[in-house]
Amino acid sequence: MEKNLAGKVALVTGASRGMGQKIAEELASHGAKVVVNYASSPAKAEDVVAGIKRNGGEAVAIQADISKVAEVESLFKKTLDVYGQVDILVNNAGIMITKPLLSTTEEDFDKQFAINVKGTFFAIQQAALHMKENGRIINFSTSVTGQMFPAYSSYAGTKGAVEQFTRQLAKELGPKGITINAVAPGPVNTELFTVGKTEEQIKAVGSTNSFGRLAEPEDISSVVLFLASPESQWVTGQTVRVNGGFI
Repeated sequence: MEKNLAGKVALVTGASRGMGQKIAEELASHGAKVVVNYASSPAKAEDVVAGIKRNGGEAVAIQADISKVAEVESLFKKTLDVYGQVDILVNNAGIMITKPLLSTTEEDFDKQFAINVKGTFFAIQQAALHMKENGRIINFSTSVTGQMFPAYSSYAGTKGAVEQFTRQLAKELGPKGITINAVAPGPVNTELFTVGKTEEQIKAVGSTNSFGRLAEPEDISSVVLFLASPESQWVTGQTVRVNGGFI
């Protein structure tokens, strides 16, 4: 396998399971040293690190709740203490609370915006502060921002903000050769989407794209890999809909 990320350090937020785990493994398999960030699952994060090491990669787990700016700053400081640099940031950590408008509480709203929006913004800020030339920032949005789904309003609102960060910051980061892009999946076969849904509901949603199934994490991580690679140097400020035609 081509090691096109050799010599790079990648920080993946929310990487102890699901999509984040797959992204961490993908980047490590292409030569990056990976920081597996987690908020509250140390055993799972260490399992991800152990798996990467078994496959010949290098990784470390670092705890931080990205909804707190001080912990985001600490996450980057610890990354620099361990590896001396950060070249790739994947803002994968996020939550999805789906409730109708009249059922959404202030707590629901604040929690979702704190992680999905505030956490992403201040992680980008730290990356801009510490990245050297030709860094890569990959944010996570959702294809729901282009649709009208009941109960997804506050969640889609958080991801709409992420898409605007991605677009508006491209020129600000460009002088250092740093690219910033967002990946917007459709439904993916991870806990974030499947928990609380019946098999019938999952199959029904999977049938709405061109391939008649849910995406698997590797369908998304391969696009993240491209955006993290040197080959993506002329792609910035974009939101890539990685959804199998789920529009």
